[in-house]
Amino acid sequence: MSDPNNAAAPGIPGRGTPPATVDPHIHRRRWAILGVLILSLLVVVLDNSILNVAIKVIADPDQGLGASQSQLQWAINSYTLVFAGLLFTAGILGDRYGRKKLLLFGMAVFGAASLLSSMAQSPGQLIAARAVMGFGAAFVMPATLSIISNVFEPHERPKAIGIWSGAVGLAIAIGPITGGVLLEHFWWGSVFLINVPIVVVGITAMILMVPDSKDPRPGKLDPIGVLLSIAGLVSLVYGIIKGGEDSWSSPQVIGTMLLGVAILAVFVWFEKRSDHPALDVRLFRERTFSAASAAIGLVFFALMGVTFFMAFYLQSVRGYTPLETGLFLLPLAIGQLLFAPRSAGLVRTYGVRAVTTAGMLVVTGTFLAFLAADADTPMWLVCGVFFFQGVGMSLVMPPATNSVMASLPREKAGVGSAVTNTVRQVGGALGVAVLGSVLSSVYRDQIAGNGVPKGADESIEATLGAAAHAGPAGSGWVEPAKDSFITAMHATTLGSAAVAAIGAVVVFFWMPRKPAATPAEAGEQARETAKV
Repeated sequence: MSDPNNAAAPGIPGRGTPPATVDPHIHRRRWAILGVLILSLLVVVLDNSILNVAIKVIADPDQGLGASQSQLQWAINSYTLVFAGLLFTAGILGDRYGRKKLLLFGMAVFGAASLLSSMAQSPGQLIAARAVMGFGAAFVMPATLSIISNVFEPHERPKAIGIWSGAVGLAIAIGPITGGVLLEHFWWGSVFLINVPIVVVGITAMILMVPDSKDPRPGKLDPIGVLLSIAGLVSLVYGIIKGGEDSWSSPQVIGTMLLGVAILAVFVWFEKRSDHPALDVRLFRERTFSAASAAIGLVFFALMGVTFFMAFYLQSVRGYTPLETGLFLLPLAIGQLLFAPRSAGLVRTYGVRAVTTAGMLVVTGTFLAFLAADADTPMWLVCGVFFFQGVGMSLVMPPATNSVMASLPREKAGVGSAVTNTVRQVGGALGVAVLGSVLSSVYRDQIAGNGVPKGADESIEATLGAAAHAGPAGSGWVEPAKDSFITAMHATTLGSAAVAAIGAVVVFFWMPRKPAATPAEAGEQARETAKV
């Protein structure tokens, strides 16, 4: 029996000879296979969404690890940077040694690293364990979209990708609520320990459902490209986070960021000249591919920066518990769940450019709406903004993802999958770094002059922690800390809105009016024309 995965080579473009149609035996099991893929997706996305409500507790020196603002940013970004940097290499290793073997390997590593994260005794240990989790996740993710593109026929693929995108919304909904329940009854490490039983179920389902396959002509590895991409991104992100922590004019900050940009420039130069690139940068010459990828990266850049500070707004400023915070984030997921599966129908009616532009504009509007949020804003208004934020994302992610996949022939489905996931992760990492640093810088400037000691002025959680230990002398720091945080939050949301607006401009001018026809659809159209 032919395996559709043989057509999904997540590495070098053009490898493998895909079947013209899906094997009937595979076709009959396509929805069950999609369910397994979604389960593997859930465990990867669930981890970050759970972490969103746990970062305040992890920052607490008594209940958590006493992590600083920059350490919290690295706890998120150590995962995403390793994840993004290894996606292409993980796909090529799957081609060489068997995709099922590597998928199971990735899930096992992810589960073991989750266990290590739950037992971390310091922020440094947590950051390291999170990096290992990203390593495992890199072997899980490349298979999802590439298998969808080969298991489903072109006319069903947008629906399948819509469900796949809706699963992200489901994880966003499940994660914060699950994290809130766990934090109310157990210690902070339980938010990572919960991954272990999900991994066990996922591995069992993969053994039963996912067939193994190898590429008879696997591509070559590109270790130099991988090392350059990771080194460049880590250097750039380190400089950005350090700038928010210290000073943007520091020679160390400027030098580190310039070094990161230089390394990434060398990476692009090297990849353009390689016959086996880790990232085929030539793909970005395709207008639809570039515009859709940019939309995905920009919307995640904006969203991840906002979700980073939202836990502090709801818990530190508004005083809600982690569970209540998770429930308040539920409308964001509901908006995605309701509209992501319907985005394909909207694209057929109005065109991909109109739908994605409208989605980016809705996201921009929701960020601007947060400018009105303060310590007394009715929560039903905040929940309404979250809902429309989810709606906007659902109008961007599925059409943009499908545009990336449809702009490539089926044998390059793995490339499209890896690029989509890489852009999303890099965009999210830069969003946390840039917007998190803006949050830290503005907060530090605003809290100055209120008598807060050095070190306690880095974040609202550090200030409130110092106030609790200072007794009556620290009581006068609480309200200034909340006011300073709200001002910093407004600056961050304004930055998010600007990024989302840029995304709207990009998709309006560069996305096609209608989605690109896949090779199979083009052949079907040609046959219909011949009949006429």
